[in-house]
Amino acid sequence: MGDEIATVRKRPLYKRALRLVRKVGVGRAIATALFLIAALVVARYSWNLLLTPVAERALYDHRVVRTAPRVEKEDRVVMVVYNDQTLIATRKRSPLDRAMLARALRNLDTMGAKAIGIDILIDQEQDEDAELIEAFRSMRTPTYLAYASYDTNAGNIGYDQQQFLDAFQKAIAGPKVQRASIRLEVDSDNVVRSWPAQLAGSPPLLANALTPVHPESRRYTGSIRFLNPKLADYPVYTKLPIDLFAGDAIVPQFTEQIRGRYVLIGGDIADFDKFETPLRGLTGETMIGLEVHANILSQLLDGAGYAKIPRWVLWLSAVAAVVMGALSSLIGGAWWRLGAALLVQGAALVFLPFALQARMIDTQGLPVFGWAVGWVIAFAAVAAAARAIGSEQRKFAQSALGKYLPRDIATEILQDPERLALHGEKREIFVVFTDLEGFTKLSHAVAPEMVALLLNRYLDMLSDVVLDHGGTIDKFVGDAVVAFWGAPISRPDDGERAAMAAYAMWQAGETFRNSAPEGVPPIGKTRVGLHFGEAIVGNFGGEGRIQYTALGDSMNTASRIESANKQLMAGVMASREAVERSGLDWWRPMGRVVLRGRAKPVEIFEPVPEMSASDLGHFRSMMDRLSSGDKAALVELESLAAAHPDDAALGNLVYRLQSVKAGGSYVLD
Repeated sequence: MGDEIATVRKRPLYKRALRLVRKVGVGRAIATALFLIAALVVARYSWNLLLTPVAERALYDHRVVRTAPRVEKEDRVVMVVYNDQTLIATRKRSPLDRAMLARALRNLDTMGAKAIGIDILIDQEQDEDAELIEAFRSMRTPTYLAYASYDTNAGNIGYDQQQFLDAFQKAIAGPKVQRASIRLEVDSDNVVRSWPAQLAGSPPLLANALTPVHPESRRYTGSIRFLNPKLADYPVYTKLPIDLFAGDAIVPQFTEQIRGRYVLIGGDIADFDKFETPLRGLTGETMIGLEVHANILSQLLDGAGYAKIPRWVLWLSAVAAVVMGALSSLIGGAWWRLGAALLVQGAALVFLPFALQARMIDTQGLPVFGWAVGWVIAFAAVAAAARAIGSEQRKFAQSALGKYLPRDIATEILQDPERLALHGEKREIFVVFTDLEGFTKLSHAVAPEMVALLLNRYLDMLSDVVLDHGGTIDKFVGDAVVAFWGAPISRPDDGERAAMAAYAMWQAGETFRNSAPEGVPPIGKTRVGLHFGEAIVGNFGGEGRIQYTALGDSMNTASRIESANKQLMAGVMASREAVERSGLDWWRPMGRVVLRGRAKPVEIFEPVPEMSASDLGHFRSMMDRLSSGDKAALVELESLAAAHPDDAALGNLVYRLQSVKAGGSYVLD
């Protein structure tokens, strides 16, 4: 029994899981399965459910902040912007001053830029349009002007605006001036994280138009690789006011800022064309649309598209999260085992997504929060099922253990099964053997049903005594009871408990024999032997059957002491080893005997709780004097025995002392 409890926690997790499925029952199995399915759905689709996307996006944004490349300056891209000061100087806010744009384009065209991208929609007529058209037509630098379609940007452009935009684009079309899409997409939380879908029939995205070195990027819709500033006070991209390039003269220093670089022209105006990005957690600020396009352009120039995680990997990871949660709930034993498993899994949950993101594997869509929630659901579902089964089994096990062990010890073992050794260990124990005199003869004289009734009642009475005194029932051998103290859990007062139990078992035997039903022949006395010594205690047996028991010479000695009671005409006898450790002062010495089959003599003692302390002290004094050769002590003992003819054990002691020399030992048959 003990070994079954201890080894349950030693089984491999998969075997425990299979065992759990078999024992869980149909109703509970269906409920558990539904929870596991729910856990799997959450672990796979948490980016698409009702509430979980908020957590997933927050975790993703944190990964972006921690893993995005940190650079001092992106020298390949320069932004030329209309800012609030420009609007004040031109006294125009919307549309932006196109004459200034025309002058800036003419100057920039002479500065050796690789290409120019303009994130400004020319969608309504202005007085300066003729000047701007002329500037576009004269451009020698590849230039790409913002384009938006009513079909794809209905919220940002009307039908009439679309008509004017198409006419303007047609008017400026030439080998050096082309259209480019400036469309950006935001998620439901208004944060831009991904490249926009580049729809068929639409012009290329501004970054793709500026540098067609990676044509495959036309199909890319993965995450944007945002660049982090290495130094907080120094932005990644150089941002120059458009005013600097709209003058009549070209400043040479500005030429060096432009030559060989990609120039992006747009607005950097308060409350206009602002986007939240994952970097808001780092900077606390929004980003202008022009800078979003700059980050996309830098990513394209580096060919740094994030690799997409295959769907089968997402499914596999979801299943793994649910399975790990379920199996983790079955980890038993010491707390550190579950703690270690949680630590390893938690570390993987935390570090794996960061490692993937840092290695340019797109974790947008990776259900990290879903894994955690799915893990928790699976853990709770399987733990609840296991706890329900465990509760039933614990009740059964506690009830079963309670028939062999004291309730408090049984409870301790159920809490920590490893305290019940899986194999033998050397322990010092107190051993009690009992025997019911003449029961074999009695069993032939009454009906079998009566034999069973009497035996069960007798063993039940003695078992209660053992358990009430904190002992462990080793076995029943017919009418004999074998019990010990000191294993599987030892206590400081085991000796006292064992001694008190030995005497109480004899008393229980007397109660039993005096309360036999009518028609039952007289029942013999119960004899009890108590000894202390070393034994090998643990579970012994084979694959199919095991027994928690004690083996060793101390067991044999206790058995022979019990058997000696018959010849000694006593009810309870104990060895000196047990007496000295009992802590009780009710023992009277009963001489030295050589037990049957033994060569070494044993000093034996009998419990006499009814004897007064003075009488017991006088008795011990007589025995000490006799051991020293004082023959007068024997005479006093003979007189004492004659005065108490009902004390058969005392009479037997005198008989033995008369048969041996002083200090000698009586050899039992």
